[in-house]
Amino acid sequence: MDSLGIQFCEMGFVKQVQISSRQLNSFSNKNEKTVCGLRNGPRKPMWRSRVLSSEAIQAVQSVKLAKSSDKLEELLKNKLSRLLKADVLDALTELQRQNQLHLALKVFNFVRNEEWYTPDLSMFNSMIMMLGKHKFIEMAEQLFVHMIKEGLQPDSRTYTELIGAYFRVDLIEKAMAMYELMKISGFCPDKLTMSILIRNLEKAEEKELVVRVKKECANYIDYPEKFLKEIENTNFKRRLIDLV
Repeated sequence: MDSLGIQFCEMGFVKQVQISSRQLNSFSNKNEKTVCGLRNGPRKPMWRSRVLSSEAIQAVQSVKLAKSSDKLEELLKNKLSRLLKADVLDALTELQRQNQLHLALKVFNFVRNEEWYTPDLSMFNSMIMMLGKHKFIEMAEQLFVHMIKEGLQPDSRTYTELIGAYFRVDLIEKAMAMYELMKISGFCPDKLTMSILIRNLEKAEEKELVVRVKKECANYIDYPEKFLKEIENTNFKRRLIDLV
């Protein structure tokens, strides 16, 4: 795992791995708005799926009403620290669902400093996805390195979220490098990964890369011809909608 982190850094993905309080606080003065995810259609709640307790709901409402960074820190220290582990994790998931990036990052860091904390891949993947949606690519890269340092092995979702994040800011070379790193690490790209690659490469008019990725579908996807036809039909429908 350490070698993966070193390889990730050597490939030019990150310059530093420290997520500072200044970076977190920089979100507090920005208006949050919902941004479409990498996938089509409604997303299921991230990481955990259960009915929120009244304590978790109150915690979410309290942190959203915090008027200053000091007030927020006080709430995290005095309110969240008294909650059950499950309620804290549910509060984090709900903040992610509501696209509250600044608050989700605050709670995420709070969770990682608790005595009961154990590294969880799904939690990291969800935060990487959020950062990618908001185009905070450097911070998403930093989380990837922190995740490895905490002893977690990235999975196919981790790589796919980073690939999608890079395409959001037109970093095609980095997206393709992450795709290669995914394969080197022993993970087979699934339909979601290949769809993101093909659609974004076609949009960027990277014809040679499109041909290459489509050819590689035969190595990873069952019934590749059917899969590619579905992508082509979907892209055609999208183009028609854009023309209307």
